[in-house]
Amino acid sequence: MKVVSFVRNGKSSYGVVSGDGIVDVGARLGGKYADLVAVLKAGALAEVEATAKGVTADMKLDGTTLLPVVPNPGKIVCVGVNYDEHRREMGREPPGQPTIFVRWPESQVAHNQPLLKPAESDKLDYEAELAVIIGKHGYKVSEADAFGIIAGYSCYNDGSVRDWQTHTSQFTPGKNFVATGGFGPWMVTADEIPDPQTLDIESRLNGQVMQKSNTELMTFNIRKIIKYVTAFIPLEAGDVIATGTPGGVGTKRNPPVYMKDGDIIEIEIAKVGLLRNPVKNA
Repeated sequence: MKVVSFVRNGKSSYGVVSGDGIVDVGARLGGKYADLVAVLKAGALAEVEATAKGVTADMKLDGTTLLPVVPNPGKIVCVGVNYDEHRREMGREPPGQPTIFVRWPESQVAHNQPLLKPAESDKLDYEAELAVIIGKHGYKVSEADAFGIIAGYSCYNDGSVRDWQTHTSQFTPGKNFVATGGFGPWMVTADEIPDPQTLDIESRLNGQVMQKSNTELMTFNIRKIIKYVTAFIPLEAGDVIATGTPGGVGTKRNPPVYMKDGDIIEIEIAKVGLLRNPVKNA
């Protein structure tokens, strides 16, 4: 099942992709759940699926204003330099533990919405990543149980303002400019992707392939990431983990390649989907 968050008639809702349309489950359930986070907290994905089954779509997917898959996550946990090729191009030593930083919801935009290149920098870079969406509470979760707290997967562009990222040893400023990270187009539920460590992942800038890899090449796989993160903080329904990007980022190309006004950046992950964002000056 593919679940989307969107705006319809000026009101935010959520629903299920059906062919080339969307079933507005939020409306059909009469506001029983305010948003996708509420659905996940209630453990109600099966109810969402049943409500959408066999009914005619309420609107076309094309032309609908989507929201970030989870518009209001409690936490966005990101894993840095989690592919060896990217670690080497960034000149970093092999990590003993996952490199963790955070993003905030204001830094995210949905599929087809513009990424905003900030006026403060000309070094807005792309990072294709697999996003993990948490489906229920998990604290001190073992690797064996890690997949049990996952609701689904999406595409993520961990847009990075490189000069601000390297002002200090902490990544936070360069990862949190408003509207610099893409998240979408939908969440594919975990039952459709039993093994998320086998997915081809690619980024394309104006149609040119910039990154091409497979999630099996993560330094720390998803089970290890969840075990590590939940050792120090609980994960809750609606939280998001961005699992790191492969090699090929713009800042390490010769000459460097950064996203600019008028560009189109696409992130595509097998079995998940394609996230597309135009780039505009803020």
